[in-house]
Parts: sequence; C-alpha cells; structure tokens
Amino acid sequence: MATRWKSSIVLYIWAFFLTFALSGILTFFMSGQRYIHQDYFHTPEFQSELDQIASYLAMFELNKTTPEEAKAAITVSAEEIDEHRYRYGDLDSQISNIKAQYETRIQDALASNNEEVATAYIKERDTKIDDISKNFSSDDHVRQKILKEKEVKIDKFFKERNQYLADFSRYSKTFTYYYKDPNTGEVHTNLSDPDQGSLKQSGMLYVTDFSIPRDYFIHFGSGGYEDISEALTAANNNVSFEGQLAIAKNLEDSNFIMREYNNYKQNQSIMLVYVLASGVVLLLCLFFSRRMAGVNAALGKWRPYYNKLPIDIRAALFAVVAIIAVITMAVMSDSISYLPLNPYLSNVVEIVFTLAIAALLVMIANIQLKFLMIDLKDWPNLKIQWEKSLMKKSWKLTKQFFISVKESLVEAFLVQSIGVQVFILLAAVFFIGMASFMTAINPIFILFYLVLLAAAGVPLGMFLLKKIGYFNRIVKKTNELAEGKLGEDLPVKGKSVFATLAGNINVLKQGVKQSQSEQAKSERLKTELISNVSHDLRTPLTSIITYTQLLKESGLSEDERKAYLEIIDRKSKRLKALIDDLFEVSKMATGNIELVKERVDLNQLLEQALAEYDETIQASSLQFRVTKAADPVYAMVDGQKIWRVFDNLIGNILKYSLENSRVYISIVTQENQAVLTFKNVSKYELSDNADELYERFKRGDTSRHTDGSGLGLAIVKSIIDLHEGKMDIEADGDLFKVTITLWMES
Repeated sequence: MATRWKSSIVLYIWAFFLTFALSGILTFFMSGQRYIHQDYFHTPEFQSELDQIASYLAMFELNKTTPEEAKAAITVSAEEIDEHRYRYGDLDSQISNIKAQYETRIQDALASNNEEVATAYIKERDTKIDDISKNFSSDDHVRQKILKEKEVKIDKFFKERNQYLADFSRYSKTFTYYYKDPNTGEVHTNLSDPDQGSLKQSGMLYVTDFSIPRDYFIHFGSGGYEDISEALTAANNNVSFEGQLAIAKNLEDSNFIMREYNNYKQNQSIMLVYVLASGVVLLLCLFFSRRMAGVNAALGKWRPYYNKLPIDIRAALFAVVAIIAVITMAVMSDSISYLPLNPYLSNVVEIVFTLAIAALLVMIANIQLKFLMIDLKDWPNLKIQWEKSLMKKSWKLTKQFFISVKESLVEAFLVQSIGVQVFILLAAVFFIGMASFMTAINPIFILFYLVLLAAAGVPLGMFLLKKIGYFNRIVKKTNELAEGKLGEDLPVKGKSVFATLAGNINVLKQGVKQSQSEQAKSERLKTELISNVSHDLRTPLTSIITYTQLLKESGLSEDERKAYLEIIDRKSKRLKALIDDLFEVSKMATGNIELVKERVDLNQLLEQALAEYDETIQASSLQFRVTKAADPVYAMVDGQKIWRVFDNLIGNILKYSLENSRVYISIVTQENQAVLTFKNVSKYELSDNADELYERFKRGDTSRHTDGSGLGLAIVKSIIDLHEGKMDIEADGDLFKVTITLWMES
C-alpha cells in the first residue's frame, strides 16, 4: 500500500509539471497571437483607436459645415424621386392599402353613431389619397417631400453629434494630430506650434501617416446618414485630408492609451517567459516519462476495478476528465495573462490552486489513457468489450423498441379496416377534445362546441358503447369456450370485423364439438386397440406357454409330443406374423419405409396374387369373378408392396366372406388412373362406420375367433398412401367394397 501511495505522489508531481507545461502551450495558442506584435501600437486594438480618433477629427475638426450650409447643399436625384414614389408599390396598390386602413375605422365610427369621427377619418383618408396621387403626377411634389425628409435627418445628425463631444475631447488630449486641407491649405492640429509642419519623431512615442476622407465620420455612430453625406460635407466626398497621428512620449501613464501600452509590454514579457519555461518543463517531463514505467505498473493494480466499467463509459469518463482538465488549464492561463493587472496574493493563490486541480485531472486522465490503450491494442478483446458496452446495449434496446413499434403498427393495420376505423375514432376524439380548448379562448365557441358534441360526440359515444358491449360478449364467449362450456352460438350482426370474429368463433365452437366427438371416438378406439392387441398377442403366447408346460411332463407319448410341438410351432409363427405386421404398419405410419418403384403391370401382378391363393380359392365355396382391363395397366409402383396389398385384400376376402357367395374383383382405367375394386359379402355383421375398419387390430370378426391380425386394411391403407393413391371402403349392409385408385405411368 505504501508503494502504491508513493507511486501516486510521484505521478502527481510529474502531472503537476506537465500541466504547467501544457498550460503554457495552451496560453500561447489562446493569447499568444495577441502578443506577437512589436508593441501595442501595432495591434488591431490600437488600430481601432486610430479609426475612432480619425472619425472624431472628421466630424468636429476637419469638417466645418453648419446645419444651414448642409441644408442648402441638399440635392435630390431622379432615382431618389422614383424610389420615394414607388416605395410602397404602384398608385393603385397604395390607394387600396390606404382605403383598407381606414375602412374598419370608418365602419366602427358609423356603427357607434359617431358621424363626426367617421367624417374626420374620411377626410384624413382622402387627404392621403390626394397626396399619393400627386406623387405620381408631379416630380416637384415628391422633390419637396424628400427635401423635408433630408432636412429632418440633418437636424437629427447634428443633435446626435453633440453626444460625442466628450469623447472627442478625451481623444484629442491623448492623440497628437496634424492635418492640412488640400483645398484651402488650412492646418488642423493640436500642436502648440501650428507652423511646425509635421510631427517630429524624436518627441513622439509613436507616429503614423493616416489619410482621413472628408466623410469618414458618416460610417460611425448610429449610421443611416449615407444619403445626406454630400450635404453634410458640403464638398467633394472624394477629397481626403493627409496628415499624421501620434502619441507623445510625455503622455501621462494614467492615460488610457499609455495604460494599455504599458500593460501590453508587461504581459508580452510575462508571456514570453511563461511560454519558454513551459517548453523547457515539457521537454523535462517527456524525458522523465520514460522512467515512469515502474510508477504506472504500481498503479496498474487499479486496472481490474476500472475495467469493470463498460468500455464506452471508460472512454466517456476519459473524455470528460480531459475536457475539464483543458478548461481548468485555460482558466489558469487566462488568470496568468491578467496577473500583471491584478498582482495580488489572492490571485496567485487562486492560480496555484487551479494548477493543482488541473494537475490532478491530468494525472487521472493519464492513468485512464494508459488503461484504455491496453484495451485498444487488444482488438479481439475490444470487440468483446464493445458488445458489452452501454452504447451497444442502448442501440439494441432502441432498435428493439423501433422494431416493436413497427410491428405494432403493422399489426394495427393487419386488418386494414380495423386500423382505419380506430385511427378515425382516435382522430375524432382528439378533435372533440381540442375543440373544448376553444371555449377557453372565447366563450362564443361554447355554442359551437355543444353543437359539435351533440352532432358528433354523442353518436360516437353510443357507437363505441355498442361496439364495446358486442366485444365484451365475444370475450365472455371465448372464456366459456376455454372452460369447455360450448353453449349457444354468438349472434352475427352486420358485416363488421366483430361480426366476422363472432362468426369465426362459432365455427371454432363447432370445431371444438367435432374435436370432442373425435376425441371420444379416439379414446374408444384406443381402448379397443389396447384390448385387441392384448388379446391377439396373449392368445398365441398363452398357447405356447401351456403346451411348453405340457411338454415338460413325463409319460407323454411320441405322438402327443409331436402334436404339442406342432401347436407351439404354429402359434409361434402366428405370433411372429402378428409382430411383423405390427412393426410394418408402424414403419409405414412414420414414413420410415423406402419404396422401390418400377414399371409394373397391375393386371399381371393381380394374376400372381390370385395364383398364390388358387388352392385356397378352389377349396372354398366362394365364386370369384375377376374383370381385368383389355390392355396392360402400367404404373410406377413398388411391386412387392402392391403385391402385399392384393395379398391382404384377397386373404381378408377368403377369411371373412360368406360361404357360397360371389366375390368381384376388377381393374379398369379412368383417364390417367387405374381403379381396382374388391367386393364381397361379409359373414360377420359390419359396423355402420366403415372408416373404423382402417383402425389397427380392427377385425370384421368382432369375436376374434379367426386368425387375422386386424392389421391388414391398415397396412393396405398405408401402402396406398405412400404411393399417393386413394383407398375407399364402403359397407352397405353385408356388402363390403374396397376401391383403390393408383396413378398410371404417363
């Protein structure tokens, strides 16, 4: 800790001297230009004083024109006559303006039954119109008016000129001047010896040649006398007085010019010493800065705490501290430059205190800069820190805000009619609200506001109440639907958006009803599925277990053993086929089966399937009637899977058909499709809902005494769906019909 404090003190001392050096350089750039001149007499400030004394000399000394002479010298040009004539427009415009000015006054006077005032206004109006008319008919009339205006200006000028007499007296006591009139040869000077001829350099501190035009004073003071400059000079304005202006060496130090001269010289010396000293100190600071590495390393322990701030906050803090440091140094530099004017101990203490504060700020800024430079050099880490910066987070939040506003606006006008209606309603409410303020401006608007409120406000309020009530009914109905209470349909009134919403909710309610019905059906079928799967799997498994136990008993004959093994074998194959069918239909349902499509003749494929069952068909009492297309029926299908379709359907026919009945199988073509039909009479009573036969483990033999798995039609349906075909089942009494549609090869 002691090392850290020692390093801080060393760094502060270095910063103190660096601040002094920087303040000197800053002082040079801020005020140095003022002190680069040879002396005060070569500064712009003194040149301004020369202009001032020259203007006073031209006004009081060099120009002796009296008011009477000035008025006698007045001239009026044709341009001035035209300017005065058309100053306010042409004749018609000026007459119209005059009539408009007096029309309201005359009408108000007549309305007040004050005919005398009205007559006076009319007379005044007609006089002005007559005067304007004369302006456009007589140049002499205009000339006289301009002469009067210029005479008034001349009187005003001489009255204002008297206000500068005191200043002229002060300047004439400060400056020595010598001028000669080029026309008359008259000498104007404040020298004790007017015949001296010129100002001697030896007796003057400063001498300069200065030409003064005769009308030089016109541009000083309040101005506005340029148009009467010739009259005021009563001579050629281009004539200039050549002469000299000087500052005497014996002028008292208390004089304002000498005071500025001495202050400038003293400040110039201080500035030179201050800037040179600051330059030397700056070089020393730069030299010792190489030895500050150890000090900076000791202070580097503060860096982890400093780096907890976001990178942009650190940069902003550095900028703020640096700017305050520069401002503090500028204040101190300004105080140093004016120290000769106020050489008091309190001012010295103030400068030292300001320097100490500035040094502290420079030290802090220096530490911050070194810490920041470490981060700026580590580009990958800088990117990471920038992502965590306050500006980046603010930008993201601002961007998200505007995106949210944009999305809200888009959503507000997603249904354009709603957005437009809401916008119109809000505009109407805003307009009615703003109209209420008109009553505060003038009570006469109360009647207008009441009419507006009755005509627009009340109908608008009733409309909003009606729509809000309808909307509340819709909200209440949706809450009931969410709770499972269907109830009655919402009334659909008109063609508004609310009516459309109510109609859609009614449709959704019907969908909920149907969904509930389907869910109940699904639950029932699921229960049946579980029951059927359990029954169909348990039956062969029970037989296998039973006959396996019997085989374990002693004393069995060879014939009994063979019979038992045959039953076990048959039941095992039955169980295997059942499980295989279950896996196959599951794979098809999930789409995890790949089709190997090829060009297949459906006529030939059906013949092969029927040939496989030829012995069974011959042994049965069923009569098969097969109708095939005359030409080959080609389709791009997976031959094995379509063969499985025919196999399952023919197997179901042989298993569930009524004895001594007929079976009809046909293949026909319709446009680009092949239509296969399988019809038979069922020996078991069929359900009214034929779609349930698609369900897995659903069998025509509801008593489940046959060997079927109940997966045949489900497998067939899955295979046809994979081929993008269509399968329909119809049940008309005991007549069972399956129709399959497949796309033929194009």
